[in-house]
Amino acid sequence: MTKLNRRKLLLNGAGGLGGIALASMLHDQGLLAADKLTGRPQIDPAQPFAARPPHAEPRAKNVLMIFCSGACSQLDTFDYKPELIKRHGQPMPGGEKLVTFQGGQGNLTKSPWEFKPRGESGKMVSELVPMLGELADEMCFIHSLTGKTSTHGPGENFMSTGFTLDGFPSMGAWVTWALGTETQDLPAYVAIPDPRGTPQSSVNNWGPGFLPAAFQGTDFNASQPLRNLQRPAHVDGTTDVRTREFLQQLNRRHLQQYPGDSELSARIASYELAARMQLSVPEVSDLTTESAATVKMYGADDSENPLKAAYAKNCILARRLVERGVRFVQIFNGAYQTGGEGVSNWDGHKHLQAQYSKHGPVLDQPTAALLRDLKQRGLLKDTLVVWCTEFGRMPTFQAGASGRDHNPKGFTAWLAGAGVKAPFTYGATDEFGYQAVEDVATVYDFHATILHILGLDHERLTYYHNGIERRLTDVHGHVLKPILS
Repeated sequence: MTKLNRRKLLLNGAGGLGGIALASMLHDQGLLAADKLTGRPQIDPAQPFAARPPHAEPRAKNVLMIFCSGACSQLDTFDYKPELIKRHGQPMPGGEKLVTFQGGQGNLTKSPWEFKPRGESGKMVSELVPMLGELADEMCFIHSLTGKTSTHGPGENFMSTGFTLDGFPSMGAWVTWALGTETQDLPAYVAIPDPRGTPQSSVNNWGPGFLPAAFQGTDFNASQPLRNLQRPAHVDGTTDVRTREFLQQLNRRHLQQYPGDSELSARIASYELAARMQLSVPEVSDLTTESAATVKMYGADDSENPLKAAYAKNCILARRLVERGVRFVQIFNGAYQTGGEGVSNWDGHKHLQAQYSKHGPVLDQPTAALLRDLKQRGLLKDTLVVWCTEFGRMPTFQAGASGRDHNPKGFTAWLAGAGVKAPFTYGATDEFGYQAVEDVATVYDFHATILHILGLDHERLTYYHNGIERRLTDVHGHVLKPILS
């Protein structure tokens, strides 16, 4: 056995560090053979937003996610339970001493809103959302979702990122990192916060986590333009163009000096996108070009309900972004406690009927119009629409209150458009809507299915971080194949 002297130790150590550095550089540039085997995207640093092929033939090209922040009650919207109506006011069998997130539970309580059969399918949908109910035949309902937490911030994180903790990439970041975008003048990923403010977990819902920062969602809405977009008032258009051209020359000359620097290439590409957005974002945000009929269909002209009108404008903006090729659009309905007593979101603990009577009209007409508009413009055939919330609600009212507590044991989401069967219902909660009992699905399954519809294999879409091959679905998840068209 040959002894290892000091000279050989230093030589081997230096060679090993060089190998590690080379492997790191190849990984950053997507040139490792392992990248191709695992399904990581091959990204050109000079064009990080360029469209990239999926793992398989996609059913949808882009995603429009509608996120009801605050945990919208499945029992007052889409999950009809005749037995809950029948046993209204009685203790829940086996749950007489049940204690949940905010304490002890009272009796079973039916929804204040009547459920009616909708469309040719006869799907029972609440009168809280009658216009969405009219579109029940366009929807694929998942009534058996389960979560991991009963707290809002971690719940939003889990639905948006697959993890309850902060710091993990959002679904939109994973999708745009994998696929890029069809448009080079707008961000690949746009998050549209509610007019009243951000959700409780705020930017974590659209953050890049440990993925490259270029793939974080760009957040703006119809009433709050993108920050720092306009040029200073003292700079005219000609000067602005010449300055950008000069900066581009300097950047390109700098890049020639460091041809292998992928981070520099990506940074220059981001700056150039920002420059193009100075023209494209004001155009896409200019809703004055919409017809009066479209504005009325969405309810964006409702002077009696300014919150609905503001959310409706966000829905029009979402359609315009999809129309222009933005890969992932995430629109929020509900903001974190900006109105007191939860009235700004779906967190109906104390006064559910009073609060939901405000939220329902804000959500219903604009969201239904968004679906109709996407379909009549031919966009729904390539777009997967996702409606979701962080978890569900209890079939009981809280003891001493007039609202429902948090419940991650069984809740509802629905999909529409490209890649899913409609009308279709998957899974079920028990007779009271308390917990999923039939075809139980996790949020991991939900995410795996969305990625599959986009042509992405959730087990192959990985990113190496801190010694772990990370995925949106962690080490879990199965595609819900019965819902696929």
